[in-house]
Amino acid sequence: MSAFATLNPATGRDLERFETYDRPHLERVLSRSQDAFRAWRGTSFEARAKLMHAAAAQLRGRKAELAAIATREMGKPIAEAEAELEKCALTCDYFAAHAHEFLADESAPSNATESYVGFRPLGAVLAVMPWNFPFWQVFRFAAPGLMAGNVAILKHASNVTRCALEIESIFGAAGFPSGVFQTVIVPGDEVKDLIADKRIAAVTLTGSEAAGISVASAAGRHLKKCVLELGGSDAFIVLADADLDAAAQIAAKARFQNTGQSCIAAKRFIVEAPVYDAFVERFVAATRALKVGDPLERDTRIGPMARGDLRDELAGIVAETIAKGARAATGAKPVARDGYYYEPTVIVDVEPGMPMFDDETFGPAAAVVRARDAEHAIALANDSKFGLGGNLWTADIARAKTIAARLESGSVFINGMTASDPRLPFGGVKNSGYGRELSHFGIREFVNIQTVWIGPDTNAAASPHDVAAE
Repeated sequence: MSAFATLNPATGRDLERFETYDRPHLERVLSRSQDAFRAWRGTSFEARAKLMHAAAAQLRGRKAELAAIATREMGKPIAEAEAELEKCALTCDYFAAHAHEFLADESAPSNATESYVGFRPLGAVLAVMPWNFPFWQVFRFAAPGLMAGNVAILKHASNVTRCALEIESIFGAAGFPSGVFQTVIVPGDEVKDLIADKRIAAVTLTGSEAAGISVASAAGRHLKKCVLELGGSDAFIVLADADLDAAAQIAAKARFQNTGQSCIAAKRFIVEAPVYDAFVERFVAATRALKVGDPLERDTRIGPMARGDLRDELAGIVAETIAKGARAATGAKPVARDGYYYEPTVIVDVEPGMPMFDDETFGPAAAVVRARDAEHAIALANDSKFGLGGNLWTADIARAKTIAARLESGSVFINGMTASDPRLPFGGVKNSGYGRELSHFGIREFVNIQTVWIGPDTNAAASPHDVAAE
């Protein structure tokens, strides 16, 4: 049996050691999951909601403890870790309150005496989740997924294994039946074997492009539904009539929240030429005001990156972008202290063909791009293989709506920061993945949309639609 250690990215020192699950252990997990689904699918929405509200209470009651675990395992500033747990609790309460209406039978009149559409659970959904929001990414799937009557098996990122085990304990303490939510500790290369198992009905992944391709290929090989939320290189468009002070303050938050390690963080700041210099000045000032330090200190805004290799990769991307003609307005080097710290960085005069424009920059570094005009800004924003989210800043809301319709992204936030919200669908297009999480769209991703036809209606006239055909 193999094992691995988690470490504290603020110090580089080991935290805990975990043994991976062997095949007999995995077999017990899968069998328990199958047994649990048979019973769980028959529970009422009211019974599920009571337990989901209890999970929300567990999250709130243990917020300080759980936030500290996340901070120690992946370096998230403690205030942000606590906010993440509050958001998880809010989402549990939201789907507990609304799942019954999202999944209520829908009338679908036809030639039948009665016909309607029902939404039935699929079974065990494998959730392959990343480290950057170790609680939120899981609950974003689990709250709607369990409320729909599915059961879940979590394969979390190995560097947040304690978070993964605590999530399992939260559902247990809330009273969910054994097997409804389980964590497995396995290497990433064993995911394809789990997907292949007939007891896994579907899979959801939040992660990198490479992970998405691997999971989608495995799911396709076995004809299993999957939802992919992958990387992003979100555009933050600032037009000439924007409120520059507000845009710059939100830009700093949108880029550097979670130490810049977020799929939907703003990454390419595309600014119209007449206000380019003025925006850069404000953005750089807001960036320099961010405190870098111990993530357990409440006023820290920039903690360590989650792993040393991630910091090295970011440093390489920044250096190559500068070598191709861009310029560092602030930052652009590692911090000289223990742990995996990198200075909050703003790189200006970035253009297509440079790594910080073409690729996803995962960490505390922003690329500022000059646009000739609004049309050029739209073209630059769409000149990306990614299409997750985006921002648009302008005083002309009617014009903003027209531009939003032309942007190739799963969401557009006008005069505000891109964020996921349980009331709104979340997901991307192009290499940012497919499918949606959250809202009524998300809860319906992992259900059997079942047509029920009762009839025929003997009083109805014959219709061409009555002819049997595929």
